[in-house]
Amino acid sequence: MFTCLRVKNQENDNDMKKNIFWAIATSALMFTTSCDDSFLEVNNPTGEPLEEYYTSEETLEEALMSAYSPLHWPDWDGTAYNDLTVDAEILGDDFWVGGSSITDNQHWHKLFNFEGDGNNTLATLWTDFYSGIKRCNDVIKYCSWGGATEEYRTKCVAQARLLRVYYYNILWHYYGNVPFYLENLELPYTAPQLTADEIYAQLLPELEDIIASNVLPMRWPATDAGRVSQAMAYMLYAEMVMYQKDSERYPKALAYMKEIISSSDYELNPDYAAIWEESGEWCKESIFEVNYDDNAAQRDWGTAMYAGGSVLPTLISPNTWPGGDGWNAGEDGWGFLPMRVETMEMFPEGDLRRDATVWDVREYSYTERYQDTHLWLKKYRPYSDNNKDCPTSKNLNYNNNKRIYRYAETLLNAAELTVLTGGNAGDALNYLNQVRTRAGLKGYNECNIDNILNERHLEFCGEGKRYFDLVRTGYAATTLVPDKYGYRTNSWTENKKHIPLAQSELDADPTLVQNNY
Repeated sequence: MFTCLRVKNQENDNDMKKNIFWAIATSALMFTTSCDDSFLEVNNPTGEPLEEYYTSEETLEEALMSAYSPLHWPDWDGTAYNDLTVDAEILGDDFWVGGSSITDNQHWHKLFNFEGDGNNTLATLWTDFYSGIKRCNDVIKYCSWGGATEEYRTKCVAQARLLRVYYYNILWHYYGNVPFYLENLELPYTAPQLTADEIYAQLLPELEDIIASNVLPMRWPATDAGRVSQAMAYMLYAEMVMYQKDSERYPKALAYMKEIISSSDYELNPDYAAIWEESGEWCKESIFEVNYDDNAAQRDWGTAMYAGGSVLPTLISPNTWPGGDGWNAGEDGWGFLPMRVETMEMFPEGDLRRDATVWDVREYSYTERYQDTHLWLKKYRPYSDNNKDCPTSKNLNYNNNKRIYRYAETLLNAAELTVLTGGNAGDALNYLNQVRTRAGLKGYNECNIDNILNERHLEFCGEGKRYFDLVRTGYAATTLVPDKYGYRTNSWTENKKHIPLAQSELDADPTLVQNNY
């Protein structure tokens, strides 16, 4: 199958966070709803041919930063709220959807109950990440023209290729069967719609080649925090291999985890709660984060894709806050993603992660919204200090970085892959118990898959990993079932693994095949 690929217009969004300045390229992509050629026109601000413009490190860096930019878009891209943390957690068993009512962001409520359709799905992820893929392809093409040093161009291409795999990985996780291309399209701007297995078969050799090139550093210096690294590639590799249950690649994935562990670049942060503070961003535990900043934020209601902060803390916090606990009166949350009471109760006594994960505001009075429990996700909760420097709409611009991969996941991946490959049981137990004891708990006596999954549940609660863990390990069908409150009335089944494609995409290309959801 072939589909017309539609991508969003690139704005002049100079993304910046803490230690890295994202000089976004000014080339433009026209966002269209039809398959003409205008949506792939590329221009530069000075008017000369692209071959003459992209000939220096400065201009190639603009193009590369433009390829990073779509990482910031899903929380709100001017069309819909589809923050990846919320998208994943509403499919799991730790949170409710919330909002003002069951019709507020209705697509989340429909997907939560496993009754999504082409009009109730994560439609904007498609255009966000295909925009990223297109930009990555641009970078690779521009670097092939020469200019700058060979060393710079080699690292630039490696970053673009790795970002491209990451964007496809998200599309693959959610949609499964998607159009695939590694070179930008020409007339009639269509690409084959591959099955999920075919997508995987294309991406893994590409990722292995990127890793084998050994171009990227294991960890970038602080001034470049936010770039994809060799360690990030290793984590992406393990994530994809484990989700696919590709047992032939388990040993290689385990070797990559061991390489991270044996390096001196990463370690567990001694204080779990401190990871989620602004001072904890890019700590020794952090392997990859998406940077957000409130300083001089350009992002506003009419400029959703401009540089700035994140709307996630606003999405997942109480409405009409009275003031207190580091959040000033007059600040406002929208009441999405209230935590289930059972989630707070799952933490064993003495687990230090509970108070770092659960924002318990049962002593506060505010306007309760749908499914409100007075329990919220503390990891990304709002603080007034986190948007105080924003000159535009503060509720759109919290500076909370999104944590994607942490060293704790490296250890738990290593434990699981060791078990799956029949490796040394003592090594597996050591990896598992490093995470367990950091949380203030007594270590396990045995390392098995159930203990590992339990530890992942506790460690990564609210980080968007639980649902995919349930799916890949076969527990989704018995865990994601109707609840006693009457909120979720349907059960997950195997055909729910891939969400529906957007009806707008089906309308644009009738040959595109809808998932059997």
